[in-house]
Amino acid sequence: METSARSPVVDLWKREEGILSPRCFARRLGGSEALVMRLRNDKKLEKHEGCVNTVSFNSDGSILASGSDDRKIILWDWDAGTVKLQFHSGHINNVFQARFMPLTDDGIMVTCAADGQVRQVNILQGGKVCTELLGEHEGRAHKLAVEPGSPYIFYSCGEDGTVQHFDLRTKTATKLLTCKNYQSSIIHLNAIAIDPTDPNLFVVGGTDEYARMYDIRRYKWDSTSDIGRPVNLFCPAHLLGEDHLGITGLAFSHHGELLTSYNDENIFLFQKGQGLGPDSWLGPNREGFSPESEGPRVFEGHRNCETVKGVSFFGPNCEYVASGSDCGRLFIWRKSDAKLLRAMDGDKYVVNCIESHPCATVIASSGIDNDIKIWIPNSTESATPVNISELKHKRRNRFWQVALPEDLIAQVLARRRRRRNDDEFEPSNSELVNLLVQLANGDDSSDENSGQSSEGPGDCQVN
Repeated sequence: METSARSPVVDLWKREEGILSPRCFARRLGGSEALVMRLRNDKKLEKHEGCVNTVSFNSDGSILASGSDDRKIILWDWDAGTVKLQFHSGHINNVFQARFMPLTDDGIMVTCAADGQVRQVNILQGGKVCTELLGEHEGRAHKLAVEPGSPYIFYSCGEDGTVQHFDLRTKTATKLLTCKNYQSSIIHLNAIAIDPTDPNLFVVGGTDEYARMYDIRRYKWDSTSDIGRPVNLFCPAHLLGEDHLGITGLAFSHHGELLTSYNDENIFLFQKGQGLGPDSWLGPNREGFSPESEGPRVFEGHRNCETVKGVSFFGPNCEYVASGSDCGRLFIWRKSDAKLLRAMDGDKYVVNCIESHPCATVIASSGIDNDIKIWIPNSTESATPVNISELKHKRRNRFWQVALPEDLIAQVLARRRRRRNDDEFEPSNSELVNLLVQLANGDDSSDENSGQSSEGPGDCQVN
């Protein structure tokens, strides 16, 4: 509950008396829990013909960009619910991310996709659009990270384990590193994020337990070597040495706090100084490791087993944490104590993307459905906080997600790990075959059935 000292009524009085500036008043009001508890699905933006894999606002929040399996990018006047511009991305496979470059008057965007390409979009006068190839990954390119305040610099990461640095002034793509584990195996990267408090630092996450932080200043631009080892590593102590999990989403707050979202696990918030350090990466059976006295904050309740889900902060001062879920809900937690506040139905199947408006208490979400949901605090009644113990996860048909062999393998390993943890035994080979059959039949006894099972949208491929 908000104290009376920080209530909207008191803040309004302070603004009228000149004690509180209009800017501070707006930021306080935007972070009010009372508004979060009144969020509801105000409208759906419907134009795409495939799963919507990315949503992002421009700098002032007036335009929402979306990208989809239909390989199109749409720019929306989200408030009016209308299309401002739509065009083909130039990609030959599913679009995974599309972002505006800062300080370009919304005239330049960058995109990446399942075809491994990284492209630049130039939006010209009269709505004319041209796209050009900037670089490529070997395998799917999942995410981009734009340097804060820079109209030129951004990074990409992909399933080939590489991180590439792009400079739009020279149209060059520079391979910074190939991410490998302690056994020198390549880590397929799903996520990348830049620390806004120090843009020289960026973090990547993929198919093992570590979020690795690198410093761009360590790169030798004569290409004689890559960026070298990480300057810091982040991982909850109980996940060290786990073989069958990885990171699907990363996000930094305005204060440099790091969110990590793991598949088949929870979401964790690391404060500055909670990393393991650059010399801790010596393998799962290393000697002399001493965990931090205080571990990361844990956010529980959602499910992240089937797709590559993002995670984000929400609120003008990053007061909340938001994520999608396999149950088709949008989850919001209070950051300060990890209290689950909302679990709102956001997709028939899975919610993958959550994007917070840069100025207002507004959220855009997307997933397997072909539309985008806009959430604003206009409900006439305030919702009650969610009781996790009473939250039932909807049962889904999961076989629609198996678009590639590695997707099937990932699902089998995740299911194997859950059963091993629940039953404290290692499944035999015959039991693994049974898991494959269950996937094919859409059966999963680990889910609680809170309704009818849903048929999935064919062979829709998500990032």
